[in-house]
Amino acid sequence: MYGRSGAELVRELTFDEHQIRRFNHDLFNKVLGEIQEHYYQVSKIMTLLQEENPSGQIMHVDGNYSGALIHHQSLLRNKRCLLSYLYNRAQRIQRLRWQLGAVLPEDVRDLLHPSEKEFLKSYSDILGSYMTNVDLDLTVDATPPKDPYIKIRVLQHIGEVLLGDQTTSLSRNSIHFMKRTEAEPLISQGLVEEFNG
Repeated sequence: MYGRSGAELVRELTFDEHQIRRFNHDLFNKVLGEIQEHYYQVSKIMTLLQEENPSGQIMHVDGNYSGALIHHQSLLRNKRCLLSYLYNRAQRIQRLRWQLGAVLPEDVRDLLHPSEKEFLKSYSDILGSYMTNVDLDLTVDATPPKDPYIKIRVLQHIGEVLLGDQTTSLSRNSIHFMKRTEAEPLISQGLVEEFNG
C-alpha cells in the first residue's frame, strides 16, 4: 500500500537515535518509485481533466479532481519522508564528525551512502577551514574544562613531542602534566589517558 514505505523509512530512524545504520537503498528507491507513480497518476488525471474541460474550470466534486488531490498529497507526504530521512542522517553524520574527528572509522564509513561521504568531506573541509581562520580547535573541548591543565599517563611510547615551546619525551607509563588542548588529541587516539592518581 502506498505511503507505508515512507513511514517505514522514517520509523527506521527511531531505533537508535545516537547510532547510524546502513543507508537503506532498497526502501529509499521504493519510496522514490512511489513518488514517480503518484506523479504519473496526477499528470494523467490533469491531462484528462483538461481534455474534458477546455475552459479550465474544474469541478471540485469531480472524482478525477479528488483522485488528483489524493495522489498529489501522497506524493508530498513521501517527499517529506525522504527529506526527513536524509536530514536526520545528515545531522547524525555531523555529530559523528564532532565526536570522532575528520576521518571516521571504516565500519562507520561503510554505512554511508556515497553522497553522504561527500557531505562528510565537505562538512569537514568547511569546519577545518573555519577553525584554521579563527586559529582555534573547536573539537577539543565541547564542554569547558575546570582546569586548563591535566595529568596524563602515556599508554604507548610516543617519543619526542613538541609541547608548547619545549620538547618532551613521552615514554610508556610515564606521567606528565600538560595543557588539556595538547593532551586531547593524544587521548582521542588512545596514546595517553587522563591520570587521576
